[in-house]
Amino acid sequence: MLQERWSAVDSYLSRNLAPADPVLEAALQASADAGLPPISVSPSQGKLLQVLARAQGARKVLEIGTLGGYSAIWLARALPPGGRLITLEAEARHAAVARANLAHAGLADVAEVRVGLAQDTLPEIHAAGEGPFDLIFIDADKTGYPDYLVWSLRLSRPGSMIIADNVVRDGAVADSASTDANVRGVRRFIEMMAAEPRVSATAIQTVGSKGYDGFALAVVLAGT
Repeated sequence: MLQERWSAVDSYLSRNLAPADPVLEAALQASADAGLPPISVSPSQGKLLQVLARAQGARKVLEIGTLGGYSAIWLARALPPGGRLITLEAEARHAAVARANLAHAGLADVAEVRVGLAQDTLPEIHAAGEGPFDLIFIDADKTGYPDYLVWSLRLSRPGSMIIADNVVRDGAVADSASTDANVRGVRRFIEMMAAEPRVSATAIQTVGSKGYDGFALAVVLAGT
């Protein structure tokens, strides 16, 4: 019953605040046709990312975890002229779908998909001096979240925002005895943020068509 109600509310909010968009719907369909898992953010969540990027005045965005490029389209559309998004994807097959979706959205010159393990591509971005980024969105393998936080801090500036998806894990994040590697990765990520003096962070629980989960949000503090 709860899931039905959450989905109904999500549908209502999306109809009003994130209405149907042929480009975004085509991106989801192309991802499904290619056999990608249906784990993209929901329309309301995509709109949230876009609103946060705009509120941030973001000109440079880094996304860790591309999948089919659905969230990348939301974020890239928030950028002003001359803005840039780099999105990292471990799977070449996923990256190919994402590139096609971004091109169909008219964003091929704005968003760049880089293929490889983020543990490899993040040091390359840092070494090339491509940061700092105004907003970093983490939505990849949960076991890697602790490392992604370390690199996000290296690629940030005071005032940068770091957002991480799927941190509640249907409530399992509260289970200190969990042996699930994804839960343990997220718990370590949360605990690292809590102990990190360079950020002010919080997390919010979410319900909707994607079930019960949540986002973590942090701002990098000035003078650190």
